[in-house]
Amino acid sequence: MEVLHFPDDKCPSWLVRPVLALGNFDGLHRGHLKILDRVKRGAIERGGVAMAMTFDPHPPRIVRPDKAPPLLMTTAQRIDALSRAGIGAVAVVTFTRELSQWDPDTFVRSVLVDWLRVAEVWVGANFLFGHERVGNFSVLRTLGQRYGFRAEKIDPVRYKEFVVSSTRIRRLVAEGRMDEAAALLGHPYTLDGTIVEGRRRGREIGFPTANLHTANELIPPHGVYATTLTVDGIIHAALTNIGSNPTFGDSERTTIETYVLRFGGDLYGRNVRLGFVQRLRDERRFDDVDGLKAQIEADRRRAERLFTRMSV
Repeated sequence: MEVLHFPDDKCPSWLVRPVLALGNFDGLHRGHLKILDRVKRGAIERGGVAMAMTFDPHPPRIVRPDKAPPLLMTTAQRIDALSRAGIGAVAVVTFTRELSQWDPDTFVRSVLVDWLRVAEVWVGANFLFGHERVGNFSVLRTLGQRYGFRAEKIDPVRYKEFVVSSTRIRRLVAEGRMDEAAALLGHPYTLDGTIVEGRRRGREIGFPTANLHTANELIPPHGVYATTLTVDGIIHAALTNIGSNPTFGDSERTTIETYVLRFGGDLYGRNVRLGFVQRLRDERRFDDVDGLKAQIEADRRRAERLFTRMSV
């Protein structure tokens, strides 16, 4: 998959009749995937390139930083997810204070028409753009008629009684409701990162853990979770504690420690993906190490039963 950056890159000659999905795509949830499916179908029909556009940094970071939410994905994760979804090219628009002042016509003409020469653009029903977010789908369709591209929208996607949205998923993750978040995403919520040296206390008590350093912004709340750890493309069942190790008095910082249930290799320095399946319990302080060990063993058995049902 090719990645283009605005305004630095020129439009390449191979980018013909692009059919574009336009949005932020944080989390790449079920609603986003519906847009991407329609874009891929449109690209086949037109003999063009299936493409997505996203913004970096997230526009609220520029226009209202005090209210900008922590994101579900890093930009690198978002690009990787779009690639795995079958998109042929991604345009990353560098969102600046100057660009935030553009009216809808300026944005469409400068980015969609002059830069990409789009043939077709798809957005979610609630997509807003331009200075003060005055551009909606009706404005986009009118501008498409003016500049010669087709504009279409996808109605909100519902999962059971919920409308699927990044905002709702962020709230679920922030509350530790990981199985519900996964249902709306269509996949587990994940953190990407590198395994770093810890204090090796897990090894000392018989449960060696891998400590994750991550650039992801939205970390689930303190607690114990059934998770998966993907290493070199192989998914392993795991148990993860997020917290401050209160039994040992380590209250100064939060750590993400993962015990891989059936793995004997060395993970230090490895790049991994941690997927959250289900929250098992709150983190709590134990009176002694034996009490902690007994609880971890109970957590391990519970996670094993869960993964057996899931065939992980």
